[in-house]
Amino acid sequence: MPAPHPPEFRRRAVELARERSKPVAELAKDLGISESCLRRWMEQSETDAAGGSETALTSREKKELVELRRDKRRLEMEVEILKRAAAYFAQENVLPK
Repeated sequence: MPAPHPPEFRRRAVELARERSKPVAELAKDLGISESCLRRWMEQSETDAAGGSETALTSREKKELVELRRDKRRLEMEVEILKRAAAYFAQENVLPK
């Protein structure tokens, strides 16, 4: 997977595409990205400008969702570790030595 393009590059590419001085396919080729990539950036830019909708998430919401999912995975691992530790200590206290 190629490295992500900087936000300023994305913004400028979307601006150029909206000027419609060139077809999107030609502009994308000139910028060295795929046409679908540029169209996705344009859609995301429109969603961000509109403040999101019922089905589309803004960039900020997507970033927050990624962070929340990461935190959830970490917390689930911590709970699993605590469960195992509790079971271990409970077993140690019950069994004769």
